[in-house]
Amino acid sequence: MGILDVFTGGKKTAPAPDTFDVAASLAPVNTTNQLFNFFGGGITATRAEAMSIPTIARARGIITSSVASIELVVRDKATEMEVDAPRVINQPDPRIPGTAFYTWIAEDLLFYGYGYARITELFAESFRVRSMERISPDRVSIETNALGTEIESYLVDGYDVPIQGVGSLVVFYGNDEGLLRRAGRTLRAGAELERAAAMYAAEPVPTMVLKSNGTSLPADRIAKLLESWGSARRNRATAFLNADVTLETLGFDPEKLQLNQARSYVATELARAIGIPAYYVDAESGSSMTYSNASTARQSLVDFSLLPVMKQIEARLSMSDFVPATQEVRFNLDEYLRGSALERAQIYDIYNRIGVLSADEIRQMEEMIR
Repeated sequence: MGILDVFTGGKKTAPAPDTFDVAASLAPVNTTNQLFNFFGGGITATRAEAMSIPTIARARGIITSSVASIELVVRDKATEMEVDAPRVINQPDPRIPGTAFYTWIAEDLLFYGYGYARITELFAESFRVRSMERISPDRVSIETNALGTEIESYLVDGYDVPIQGVGSLVVFYGNDEGLLRRAGRTLRAGAELERAAAMYAAEPVPTMVLKSNGTSLPADRIAKLLESWGSARRNRATAFLNADVTLETLGFDPEKLQLNQARSYVATELARAIGIPAYYVDAESGSSMTYSNASTARQSLVDFSLLPVMKQIEARLSMSDFVPATQEVRFNLDEYLRGSALERAQIYDIYNRIGVLSADEIRQMEEMIR
């Protein structure tokens, strides 16, 4: 048993699937944070903690659903003409819709800095990927060389996976170590604030102590007293105590703790960390989208939030194990960034007057001709 087995608890070996001549998804280690799972160290925040924060849950929904809703197209590099895309491009896993697959891949890139898919089928004639299934990053670990600078193999659920062919991994590489590592402390602070808010919602007054002024009460009497006190406070704000019991309060109420201000501050910081304009998640108090900026809102979302994820997906799908070297995969943003009816009419009017588009071409673009 080598030193690696000490950390991994012993490497298991699964039956080796068939392999084909497909480029292996091995790569250099860009940052030591990528080794946290391998060394048993830590993602400084968990996905559950992140998703318990409304700001992150909403930002995740906006970014991932937007990326997944945009169609992927295959273009010839020389002519820029669209060509027929293999099914794997827009529906990688034939068991589920393509939007579901890319929603989770986009989340993995956001949260972990990596996305993984396991190849389940290859084309017999070209050995290119025909189908694949998404693998959660927390199921994947790596083996590196002695210096820790090169990934030599991957493991899924502790089992070795082949470096090529069916069963090997398609790796989508992110731009950094992921939100859970990069902003772990802020995420945990946000999760703790949500827990504090939930506690004060259940017990909307400072921590209370009921003190007996007489003899000591048995445990069952104390439990009944606390239960009846809690039930009464949920139904009535005014309380009555006889001479045998005294109420004392400990701690501070939410206003003195500045709980709302703290949650607002952390929400703004988390919007910055995940890379979305704060007004999209209502993280800035008093901020709102007006008519003047609503028309450019989607373009702003693409520029500041979606492009980092989209480019990584495009780049991986454009590699030779998906399409020929003469082709590339791109997101088609035309429909997503399509302006309002008024804006389109104004543009069409200009193009028609200068002879760029005819009336019939405009009708066809607006799907008025079937």
